[in-house]
Amino acid sequence: MTDVPLVVDPIADHSLLQRRTLVTLRLAQVPGQAAVAGVVAVGALLAKDLLHGQDRFAGSGGAAFTLGSAFLAVPLSAFMRRNGRRPGLKFAFGLGAVGAVIAGIGGQLRSFPLFLLGMLCFGGAQAATLQGRYVAADLARESDRAQAIASVVVVGTLGAVFGPVLTPWEKRAGQAVGLDQFIGPFFFAALLLLVAMAVIARRLHPDPLAVNGELDPHAERVRPLRQVRISAAVIRSNRLATLGLVAMVVSQTTMVAVMTMTPSHMKDHNQADLSAYVIALHIAGMYAFAPFVGRFVGRVGQVPAVMVGSVVLGAGTVVSVVAGYVPSLIFVGLFLLGVGWNIGLIAGSSMLTGAVPGNARVEVQGTADLTMSFCGGMAAFASGFVKQAWGFHMLANAATLLAGLLLVVAYTHSLRTRLAVH
Repeated sequence: MTDVPLVVDPIADHSLLQRRTLVTLRLAQVPGQAAVAGVVAVGALLAKDLLHGQDRFAGSGGAAFTLGSAFLAVPLSAFMRRNGRRPGLKFAFGLGAVGAVIAGIGGQLRSFPLFLLGMLCFGGAQAATLQGRYVAADLARESDRAQAIASVVVVGTLGAVFGPVLTPWEKRAGQAVGLDQFIGPFFFAALLLLVAMAVIARRLHPDPLAVNGELDPHAERVRPLRQVRISAAVIRSNRLATLGLVAMVVSQTTMVAVMTMTPSHMKDHNQADLSAYVIALHIAGMYAFAPFVGRFVGRVGQVPAVMVGSVVLGAGTVVSVVAGYVPSLIFVGLFLLGVGWNIGLIAGSSMLTGAVPGNARVEVQGTADLTMSFCGGMAAFASGFVKQAWGFHMLANAATLLAGLLLVVAYTHSLRTRLAVH
């Protein structure tokens, strides 16, 4: 049996295929998000421990993880164009599982370079979960695209919330077999990613790209940098696609910068035991309201939704600024930050997907994820330096400026559109 069916039953019911695809993606998202969230909850703490308590490079693990996702985005999209969504998702989840094991071994051996290598490979898990929203949109009608994306994003809440909540138990389980304090969650993450990979391998057929006729086994193999340039030109040629990308990038960068240093900030205030619960609440904000956000985007429009998302992001960062002085407010700040990210990601993703031609869509999506993940990785890396030099409150102030910039860009686009109509 081949991975990608090249012949699709012409009388197959499109809506039934879409429902099956969405169910499959949901079943894979739960363990996938649990793995990612569990590692995020302990990654910065393990990095800080390996660096003997230094904040400066504590964000390096998160940066490596995010950059791994970024570097994989374009090759993964090209691989999917030739071979289909199913082989691509299987590979990305599998790479993430291998990375989790390597990172865990690196932590156990007290090898920071090996830990970073593992986190780089673990980025495959993030690449797979991010691609899931595009797979959800493959077979969706244009009017249902935002809701289809949201329906997959929301189920990640289960895994994304329980991932951090289970980390105390995973740490104790690891210690029971002789592992160091923060190592257990990495090996549990590897198991969860293997479960997600098995779900995709078993259920994601026929392949959505084959159904749409967008699968091209003989597609030209283009070097990643050239593909990025081609896709970037497609995005720049369309204002709506450009705004969609900006919304995704700013939402990701703002969220990652503040989230990465939150566990370290809470440890400074003797609240390290609560940091997993703050991350869980934050991730609940990122995913739990996705169905409402999908309907909201469909009702008010993508551009107004981006403006609302930027306001919520800004509110979250402002509260996080105050949390530099009143640590308990970090619960509220991180929750709002998650909700704002959710709105920006869903509105931006549906905007970008709908604005570009079908024959360039998969490659454009890969370039968008590359840009978003790369900027998020840089934010994660820089966050440790900013926190150590100026404090957590200044890091949150910088994130507030980014959220304000997104609001200005979205409002300017809306104003130009209204003036063009009149």
